[in-house]
Amino acid sequence: MKAEAAYLALEKQEIQSTIIGKGYKTADEFGLVDPKESARKQLKLMALWLVPFGFFAGSSFSFITDLQTFAWAGEIGNHIVGGLLGALSGALGSIFVGGGFGLLTGSGNALTYRNRLNANKYLIVVQESENTTYRARLILRQFDPENLQDYTDLNLRY
Repeated sequence: MKAEAAYLALEKQEIQSTIIGKGYKTADEFGLVDPKESARKQLKLMALWLVPFGFFAGSSFSFITDLQTFAWAGEIGNHIVGGLLGALSGALGSIFVGGGFGLLTGSGNALTYRNRLNANKYLIVVQESENTTYRARLILRQFDPENLQDYTDLNLRY
C-alpha cells in the first residue's frame, strides 16, 4: 500500500517511476540482472575456449618435451593424458577467471535488490534527470521508506 501511495504521489508530480515487486513489474522485466546467471554465462563462455585450448596446449607440451610422466599410458597415452590435464587446467581457469567466485558468493547491487524483492518488498525506480530525481527523493521521504539510494553513474536511481 505504501509503495502504491508513493508511486501515485510521484505520478501526481508528473515524475515517471516504476514499481518492481509482487504484482507489478518483475526484476527480470525491468532488467535487474541476476548476478549468478551472469556468472554462469561468463563461466560457460570462458570454458568454451579455455578447455579446448588447454587440451591442445597440454598435448603439445607433452609432445614437445617427450616426457614419459605416465609410463603405464605409453607414448600416445602420455600425449592424451597431457591433453586431458591441460583441459582440466582450462576448466579451472574458466572457473576462477570466468566468475566461479561470483557464482558462489553473488555480488553487486542487483543481488541486494533481488533479496529485498524475495522478502516481498517493493522497489520504486525513478529514471529521470538529476533535478527531477531530487524532487522525487523529497516526495518519497514523506512515506518513510526503508532505504533510499541514488545511482547517477548508471542512470538508474532507486
